[in-house]
Parts: sequence; structure tokens; C-alpha cells
Amino acid sequence: MSNVADASAELPRHLHPFVLAHPDVPRIRRERYDVYAPPGDRERPAIVFMHGLYPAELQPTARDWPTYIGYGATATTRGATGIVLDVPLHDPGDYPAIARTVAAAIEDARREPTVDADRVAVWAFSGGGLLSGYWLREPPSWLRCLALSYPVLAPLPGWQVDAAYQPIDALESPAPPIVLSRAGQDVPEVAATVPPFLGRAGELGVHVELIDVPEGQHGFDSLDHTDASRDAVHAGFDAVLRHLTD
Repeated sequence: MSNVADASAELPRHLHPFVLAHPDVPRIRRERYDVYAPPGDRERPAIVFMHGLYPAELQPTARDWPTYIGYGATATTRGATGIVLDVPLHDPGDYPAIARTVAAAIEDARREPTVDADRVAVWAFSGGGLLSGYWLREPPSWLRCLALSYPVLAPLPGWQVDAAYQPIDALESPAPPIVLSRAGQDVPEVAATVPPFLGRAGELGVHVELIDVPEGQHGFDSLDHTDASRDAVHAGFDAVLRHLTD
């Protein structure tokens, strides 16, 4: 573990290695996503991984970050097809346009030959969490699970975001199964958006499966190479795959 920490010390945050060891899985590159498919040609349940905001000048783009390569590759080891989105989400004002881009990308991904179009989960990270309002307001029939890791669930101070992308207001009952991985040492402004979402879910009787990482920071799945981080990512996959295969 110390070797990983030492090797990562000088890396930019977005280039830290994923916390799980995973195979080197070939990927198919599409315009707005990469496909990680298990061996064989048959349809599989799919997990769509949605990154958060990052500066436009940051390179490489999200699909080539070790974290998302790791998530896509790990999905294949669990018998699912991984779809790693890569869209230009760089500013809070981008959400309406990006929501349409993401919706179109997911529709394209559902037509991939290794994807079961009726068994899809969306797993959103950080600022990608605001896009969950798009799916919670009118959940599509194919959405079997919505997973959220260290999510932003309400506009942060100074953000001007359309009401359509505010998950707390969008949440209704019934809702798709929700799995939320919460970092105990998250950025305070981000952490503060989670309790109102959980409170709203409680009022509506919507169950949210919580995975707590008490010592985890924002991005624990690449920044904290601990047993707790690895356990949380495994638990997230366990929960998502359970809903995809029910």
C-alpha cells in the first residue's frame, strides 16, 4: 500500500490509480463513451459511469483517467458491460446541454450488441450527481439502479443550475433503487447536499442504500488506497449488480 501511495504522491489528482486491481480490458471507443465488454457476443446488463465536472483544459479527458478505466474494466469482471461516458461537463451552466448529450449517448449505448437495453444502471460521481435529477423526475423503464458516489445533490454556492437538475426536488416515489456511497471526509459543501436528499427520500418512503466510508475523501476510489475504500467500491458493485440481475 505504501508503494502505491509513494508512486501517486506526485501525480495530479485525476491520474491517481484506481483502488481495485483489474485486468487490462480492451475497449471500444465511441464518440461520447467507451465500451468495456466481457468476452463473448451476448447481451449483458450494463453500468453507465458518469463523471463529474472538471476544467476544460485538463488532459486527458475523463474516459482516460485511471479511475474510470478501472470502473469500466471491473464491470466486465462482474459480468456486466461497462459504459464510460466522456462529455464536456466543465461548468454548472453546462448541465442542460450535457443532459441532452448524455441521454443521446445512453440511447446509443443501449444499442451496443453487448448491452441488454432493458437492464441498465447509471453510476454518477461528484458533480455528475446533479444529472440524477434528469433521471429521477421521469425514470426511464430501462433504469434498474441509480448509484451515486460522493455526489453533488444540490447546486453548490454560486452555482446557477436549472431546477430540472436538482435531485432533491426531482425525487419522487416510486423511484429506481438508489445506492449512495458517502465519503466521511468529503468537501464540506458537497457533503452538505446529501442530508437534504436523504431527508426527502425518507419523507417519500424511498429507500436509499448507504455505503459509508467514514475516513474517505472526495474521490476516495482513487485517492485513498485503503481497505475501506476497496470494500466500498466492491459493495457498490455488489448492490448495482444485484438490482441489474433481479
